[in-house]
Amino acid sequence: MNRKMKDNLCSTTNPSFVEDGSIIMHEQTGIKKIKEQLASWDKEYLWHPFTQMKDYVKEKPLIIEDGEGFILRDIDGNEYIDGISSMWCNIHGHRKKEIDDAIKVQLDKVAHTTLLGFSSVPAIKLSKRLVEMTPDDLTKVFYSDNGSTAIEVAIKMAFQYWQHKGYKDKTNFVALQHGYHGDTLGAIGIGGMDVFHNTFKPLLFKAMFAPSPYCYRCPYDKDRTKCSFECLSSLEEILSKNSDSIAAMVMEPLVQGAGGMIVHPEGYLSRAKELCKKYNVLFITDEIMVGFGRTGKMFACFHENVTPDIMALSKGINGGYMPLAVTLTTEEVYNAFIGDYGEQKTFFHGHTYTGNPLACSAALASLDIFENEKVIEGLRPKIDVLQKRLEEFTNLNSVGDIRQCGLIAGMELVKDKGTKEPYSWDEKIGIKVCLEARKRGLITRPLDNVIVVMPPLSINTYQLNKMMNILYESIEYVT
Repeated sequence: MNRKMKDNLCSTTNPSFVEDGSIIMHEQTGIKKIKEQLASWDKEYLWHPFTQMKDYVKEKPLIIEDGEGFILRDIDGNEYIDGISSMWCNIHGHRKKEIDDAIKVQLDKVAHTTLLGFSSVPAIKLSKRLVEMTPDDLTKVFYSDNGSTAIEVAIKMAFQYWQHKGYKDKTNFVALQHGYHGDTLGAIGIGGMDVFHNTFKPLLFKAMFAPSPYCYRCPYDKDRTKCSFECLSSLEEILSKNSDSIAAMVMEPLVQGAGGMIVHPEGYLSRAKELCKKYNVLFITDEIMVGFGRTGKMFACFHENVTPDIMALSKGINGGYMPLAVTLTTEEVYNAFIGDYGEQKTFFHGHTYTGNPLACSAALASLDIFENEKVIEGLRPKIDVLQKRLEEFTNLNSVGDIRQCGLIAGMELVKDKGTKEPYSWDEKIGIKVCLEARKRGLITRPLDNVIVVMPPLSINTYQLNKMMNILYESIEYVT
């Protein structure tokens, strides 16, 4: 056990422990009891998200104590590569000095103040930086505190925009099958993942869903090399028949994350935007996962020169340090809410920790790192290494499809490559692979049968290769 780990654990029970051979056994016994107590409390008091607790309480929990760079350490001192960036949000690694220092400086000033009728220095500065770096015409920033709320803001903003413009029937939304936009009710309403959302359907507004450009399992049985974008034709049919009632289309640009790391074919994003413009429908992009360098560019929309009407950002906005989200929009949308107080055109939405100064300070520091360390420019060699290593996985009989965009990848495991027969839900094949990878020093999390690759952008090629070795060995071993 490393010294820092021992100090952390010991300090929680007896700060009088010293480096003395006469009490080493007592010290070790105390540490063991602390770890056992933490594991017991975890199972007794914590309800973990997206986790079947019946299975969880049967296993020894992984309890993280500290981390540095792209490495996490548990309370036993074991080290793991953070292969999913602590749920797709860590960008520059853990305990990045510049971000740590920015938070400490702001903490010495004030931890939190409201944005409801007031402002703060970090929130103002960050708004300006975001407008300057996001697609053209996005000029207004509305803060919230996580991806789901950023989408809630976008949905309500689009709805109310049309109400103010006099289009009272524009109350519906279009989204993609296999789409995921968060777990609050508005976000679920435009979610296309039945396994997550079916239970809550009685609570939801109705949305229309277009086929996802899921080329491996194309709903039209087309070959991706000969695709004519039949899925876009279906989207156009929905828009053309319902344009008078549709307020906005919402989609994850380039990659649908929780749906299985579904990478869209080139051109789909820009053509979806063109269709929305053609049928007078607002276009909302959910860049919560793909934003801030994940795809190889700062924002996914840059790959096809798309400017949405509304953009949602979160996760990597401050390097994955703490909750923060923004919804950006245009002057056109913003101006629809401007009026005399008595007209009640105000956007009646907000959160207690909206635009938190600590979170905004962390975001400003993160953006400085992007510039000073030329993070985007340094991604190409890592992306190339990942692509080359992924090609090796085609040798595994259980790997049916490999999808990559930048430093995002997903490997879909199947029982039969020829028929694409999936593993059943009860087989828990993705979970088994990830548990095996954990034994070998890698933390990742599956999306059913899809194994996710999404390390911090700061990972070096040595650790990236090590990560891919572990995944290869784990898939080979389990399947």
